[in-house]
Amino acid sequence: MYRFAKAAVNLSGQATRQVRHGSFVASNFHVKYGNGLMVGGAAFCTAVWAYVLTQTGITWNLSPIGKVMPKEWREPESEE
Repeated sequence: MYRFAKAAVNLSGQATRQVRHGSFVASNFHVKYGNGLMVGGAAFCTAVWAYVLTQTGITWNLSPIGKVMPKEWREPESEE
């Protein structure tokens, strides 16, 4: 337990130092690659869904309202 507590304090101390002195690593990364990652992720997501919708043959359970007509459940009584 002592090792875990010591590691946790060390991590929080390191985070505090980065906040105080400013860490430019994260901001530089987002400035350099942020838009490219967003565009790439959107393109990947679109491509995967386009494949799923057109090529996999999944039957999507669309609403049957207006497409299916109910059958008569009783035979009409014949008048003799």
